[in-house]
Amino acid sequence: QVQLVEFGGGTVQAGGSLRLSCAASGRSFSRYAMGWFRQPPGEERQFVATISWPGGNTYYSDPVKGRFTISRDNAKNTVYLQMNSLKPEDTAVYYCAANPFLVTSSASVEYWGQGTQVTVSS
Repeated sequence: QVQLVEFGGGTVQAGGSLRLSCAASGRSFSRYAMGWFRQPPGEERQFVATISWPGGNTYYSDPVKGRFTISRDNAKNTVYLQMNSLKPEDTAVYYCAANPFLVTSSASVEYWGQGTQVTVSS
């Protein structure tokens, strides 16, 4: 079992930055790939970024590539999403995800956090 809790959401102006954190608990965290997904209003949940265990590989969706950075601190059981140059279209509920292997489809994720709202104003 892996429990995930996100922190760091909020409201920011376009061009600004936010850092999301996801604290994981459970004995299996060290074996899991981690990721972030988001769900804009009225849309389906979509892949944002993922990072392997222990952290050598990362993948990003095209809309966030070059602006967002995913990282993990395995000693703290925490994964981060640094979001720079934010745009209004980044507005969404952001979800932390844990899975035994890298995954870019929300249908394949094993564990989810409760989500945190990110709002980017123009």
